Amino acid sequence: MKIRFDCNHVDELAEAAEILVNYFKNDRIFLFYGDMGAGKTTFIKAIAKELGVAEETSSPTFGFVNEYMGSNNRSIFHFDCYRIKNQEDALSIGFQEYFDSGNFCLVEWPEMIPDFLPEHFVKVQIKEQERVRVIEMEKQ
Repeated sequence: MKIRFDCNHVDELAEAAEILVNYFKNDRIFLFYGDMGAGKTTFIKAIAKELGVAEETSSPTFGFVNEYMGSNNRSIFHFDCYRIKNQEDALSIGFQEYFDSGNFCLVEWPEMIPDFLPEHFVKVQIKEQERVRVIEMEKQ
């Protein structure tokens, strides 16, 4: 089943994050698709806050992954794969270990690492339609 959330303002992302965390409470791998500027990083910030991250979150600009500590001292990994140029870059990151860790893995630009994606994940598609951000979430 696909869940759709229409976001008219950035303040509504907290509600969308709560829906995602609660509806997919047994899932740990979330892949975020959308054009540049669609709001993937901003939505991930809201999800991290919902998961109990107290520190400031940001896109992993210089590395490919940031680690945050959520509630219950559980790691939350935030990946930005936009700058991955080849399979060797992806291999050096060790995605499989992260995905197998049981921790939350929030991956921006997963289309850059097709050979490393797990079989099961939650796909999060963000699109802008007439000044509204449409967020669609679906278990794959």
